[in-house]
Amino acid sequence: MLLVNQIRENYSTFLASLQKRNIPNAQELLDQAIALDDRRKSSQTERDQLQAEANALSKSIGQLMKEGKKEEAEAAKAKTGEIKSQIKGLEEENSLAEESLKALLYTIPNVPHSSVPAGKSAEDNEIVLEHGSIPFLFEGKLPHWELIKKYDIIDFDLGVKITGAGFPVYKGKGARLQRALINFFLDEALKAGFVEVQPPILVNEDSGYGTGQLPDKEGQMYHATADNLYLIPTAEVPITNLYRDVILSEEDLPIRNVGYTPCFRREAGSWGAHVRGLNRLHQFDKVEIVQITHPDNSYQALEEMSAYVQGLLQKLELPYRVLRLCGGDMGFTSALTYDMEVFSAAQERWLEVSSVSNFETYQTNRLKLRFKGEDKKTQLAHSLNGSALALPRIVASILENNQIPEGILMPKVLIPYLGFDKI
Repeated sequence: MLLVNQIRENYSTFLASLQKRNIPNAQELLDQAIALDDRRKSSQTERDQLQAEANALSKSIGQLMKEGKKEEAEAAKAKTGEIKSQIKGLEEENSLAEESLKALLYTIPNVPHSSVPAGKSAEDNEIVLEHGSIPFLFEGKLPHWELIKKYDIIDFDLGVKITGAGFPVYKGKGARLQRALINFFLDEALKAGFVEVQPPILVNEDSGYGTGQLPDKEGQMYHATADNLYLIPTAEVPITNLYRDVILSEEDLPIRNVGYTPCFRREAGSWGAHVRGLNRLHQFDKVEIVQITHPDNSYQALEEMSAYVQGLLQKLELPYRVLRLCGGDMGFTSALTYDMEVFSAAQERWLEVSSVSNFETYQTNRLKLRFKGEDKKTQLAHSLNGSALALPRIVASILENNQIPEGILMPKVLIPYLGFDKI
């Protein structure tokens, strides 16, 4: 969440930046945050003054009793009791103001970086670069949802039988392709210096609030209500929360983690041809990279993460493009996001396969994730994350782009993991 002191100091900049997100009541939200903070500060100041007065009276009572001034001592005791009652009321008021401020800040998204273009939807995203050639397929090419039936490698009907729509069953070479991609992505991350972790796939409410999925994405998360736990929508949540309420030393930075998990998203309201087959699922596999960095280095880290993901796509020989998301299409917690899209030749459309984002201090403020510098002062770190990579649309593109009349050729880099070169 945003820091109130930064809202005060950069009010005009924050207002203009939030307007890039097309938030109609941005000024009202910022003004409310400042007003609640003023109320919190005022009650705290008054409470501190009364506490000092109560302390002074308490010290005087003993002296008055020694001097035989019993009536004055009793009056001082009564006055102290009145002040303590006032202090209790101010503490309640202060607590209420703090909670109200926190609840309000949870509803305000992150401030976009200055390079984020204005815009309302994906149509306004900025193409940063394109790489690779669009494959020319033979007449009779098939979309991946027909290829998987033809070669019996993924079964959506079985998934419906077992669970419901959006929960496919991977079979034979389809299952081996999934496993090969996961191992390839993890191995590449380890070579790049990331440390692997295997986190839980259920998280508590504090973890959801820590990375900003709650309250913003509550309706999109599967909620195990009996235990008040949530199935993770991305490994970003548990991996980043490893460092909640932690004070690091500057020498610890950067922290670079990678983890593979299944991910779960309700995707409420999604329908139509663009979500057919593997294009949008309720359960899918993803390898995630997370970084905790010094604030001075986070945008260099973002560019390095973008380049790293592009390197994976190049090794898979998939044509791709990089987009800088506009204010209206950015995630709630992000300050700057690059999306990587691969071209799916049979569908003849671009499919998002990765988002790489810098959250600056938005998550770390919620997480109380700090580091201690050389001056021994603590400050908030910056957090970043990226998909490296999400599997469903990668699989869809590999199947569609590499199809030939005799089967589907596998990317050369995956053959050692697969043990076969063609489906």
